Amino acid sequence: MAFEGLSSKLQEFTRKLKGKARITESDLKEMLREVKLALLEADVNYKIVKEFTTTIQEKALGQDVLKSLTPGQQVIKIVKDELVELLGGTESRINFTPNPPTVIMLVGLQGSGKTTTAGKLANLLRKQGKNPLLVACDVYRPAAIKQLQVVGNQLNIPVYANENTKDVVQIAKQAYNTAISKLNDVIILDTAGRLHIDQELMQELKNLKLSLRPHEILLVVDSMTGQDAVNVATTFNENVGIDGVVLTKLDGDTRGGAALSVKKVTGKPIKFAAIGEKLSDIEEFHPERMASRILGMGDVLSIIEKAEEAFDADEAEKLEKQLRKGEFDLNDYLAQLKQIKKMGSFSSILKMIPGMSKFKDLKVDDKEFTRIEAIICSMTDKERRNPKLLNGSRRLRIANGSGTSVQQINQFMKSFEMTQKMMKQMKTEKGMKGLMKNLKGFMPKDLDV
Repeated sequence: MAFEGLSSKLQEFTRKLKGKARITESDLKEMLREVKLALLEADVNYKIVKEFTTTIQEKALGQDVLKSLTPGQQVIKIVKDELVELLGGTESRINFTPNPPTVIMLVGLQGSGKTTTAGKLANLLRKQGKNPLLVACDVYRPAAIKQLQVVGNQLNIPVYANENTKDVVQIAKQAYNTAISKLNDVIILDTAGRLHIDQELMQELKNLKLSLRPHEILLVVDSMTGQDAVNVATTFNENVGIDGVVLTKLDGDTRGGAALSVKKVTGKPIKFAAIGEKLSDIEEFHPERMASRILGMGDVLSIIEKAEEAFDADEAEKLEKQLRKGEFDLNDYLAQLKQIKKMGSFSSILKMIPGMSKFKDLKVDDKEFTRIEAIICSMTDKERRNPKLLNGSRRLRIANGSGTSVQQINQFMKSFEMTQKMMKQMKTEKGMKGLMKNLKGFMPKDLDV
C-alpha cells in the first residue's frame, strides 16, 4: 500500500510526541532526524527533505511551542501542515472551458498506465455530469488502439480511432469535429509513449499541443518508480509544458517519493491518483486528506464521498423502513454488500478510519465478500427471506452450489444472526444505546478515535 513504510515511521514519530508534557530542543532534533531518514528511504528528493525538516524545526522553536502546555500536539500540527504543503497545499482541479469541448491531453512514458488512466478519468468525469470522448492517438504501440476500445466498451464511453493514418494531429482534429457533432463536452487524448524520453516523442506532443491547444496537459507517472518519476515530470514540463500530474499505482508497494517531491520540484500539482486496478479506482488528489492518511489520522471525508457515490438513495430508504419494522433478511444483506463493494477495497476503507492504521496486523480478505455473495446467491428466495429454513441438507446444497463448505455456511449464518440482532436493536433509542455499548465492547481497547 502507498506510503506504507513512510507512514508507519511518521506515525511512530507522532505517537512519541502525543501527550508529551515536555519536549526539549535535543528531543526534537533527534525525532526529526528519524523523520529525515524515513523521507529519504521513501525516495524523496534530498533538498526537499532538508527543507521540510528545517522548516518544522524553525517553526517549533520559533513559536515557543516546546514551552507550551501541549508541545507534542502542536509539533504534530506543524508536521501535518508542512506535509500538506509538500503535497501541494490545496487541491487543484481540471480547468473546464466555458466553450466546450474541453481538451485533455495525457502524456507520459510507455508503461505508466496512460490508456487505463484515460478510461478511469473519463469514467470519473462522466460521474460528474460530463460526456467524454476517448481518442486513440497512440499509433505506434501494438494493440494500443484496441486496448483503448476495450476500455471504452467496458465503460460504455465512445472511442474515436482512425487506423488508416499515422498522423496523430489529423486524428485529433477529426476527433474534435466528431466531439462537436456528437455533443461530447470533454475530449481525452491518449497519446503515444516511449520506454525512454526521445526527441521524436517530444516533437509529436509539441505538434499536438500547437494544433489542438489542449486546455489541460496531464502527465501520467508510475509512482512506483520513485525519484525517476520526478525526473520524468521535470523533463516533460520543460519540453512540452504540463498543467498537472496523475499518479498511478498508488495502491502498490510504492515508497511515496514521487507524490512528496513532484509538486515541489516541478511546481505542477498532482490532480488525480489511481488507487487500484478497477476502472473506478481513481480519485481527485486532496493534499490535506493524503497527509492525514499518511499520519494515521484517517480520511473520513473520502469515506463519506465514496458512500454517497456507491449507495443508492432508494435502497437506503427501503432499508430504513424495514429496519423500523425490525425486518432484515439475507436479500437486504446482499443488497448492502453489493453497495459496499462499490466503494472499493474494504482494506483501503479501513485505513481511512481514524486510528485504524495503528493496527498493522489488521487485514481484511476482500475475497470473503465474494464468498458470502456466492453463498447467498446459491439460496432460494424463500431461504433468503426466512433463514430458519436452512437445515443440514439445504446447507449442504448451498455449499455445493457456492463452492464453499458447510462449515463456512455455518460461520456466515452465525455472523448474520448477530447482525440481525443488532439491526433489531436499532428500532428504539434504548436499543441504539445498547447497540453502541455492544459495539464498544468489540472495539480494540487502545483504539484512539
